[in-house]
Amino acid sequence: MALEIERKFLVKSEDYKKLARGHYRIVQGYLSSNPERTVRVRVKGEKGYLTIKGIANNSGLSRFEWEKEIAVADADELLKICEPGVIDKIRYEVNLGSHTYEVDEFSGDNRGLVIAEIELSDENEAFEKPNWLGEEVSGDERYYNSMLSLKPFCRW
Repeated sequence: MALEIERKFLVKSEDYKKLARGHYRIVQGYLSSNPERTVRVRVKGEKGYLTIKGIANNSGLSRFEWEKEIAVADADELLKICEPGVIDKIRYEVNLGSHTYEVDEFSGDNRGLVIAEIELSDENEAFEKPNWLGEEVSGDERYYNSMLSLKPFCRW
């Protein structure tokens, strides 16, 4: 079991693409989108995952996360029974200093939304903020993937 400490930012330019070490497609759905215990099924590139996340703390930066790799065929079958609202996105990985930003370009009903996430070992850990980062949206539940599956960006 692990504690996920993550900060999220809107992205204001495509400059991250020049720095990306790679990218891949992610398709994910939710067996439960309850904010107190989300259960996510994901196909990330050529791998499948099952993830359980707990409710965020008061700052919105930390929450429990448990993830296990599963067969892609199993993930594909589980996606068929997920709640409506599958998330489809391209993820770019950008290394800056000792950190990696995961920049997600959403498609489908969330087209136009681009979010950068960075995982930290401590909520107060310093990290480099590139010029393509925009407003911080950490803790804003509208930007949680589980909420984007229920109320996509196109309906805001």
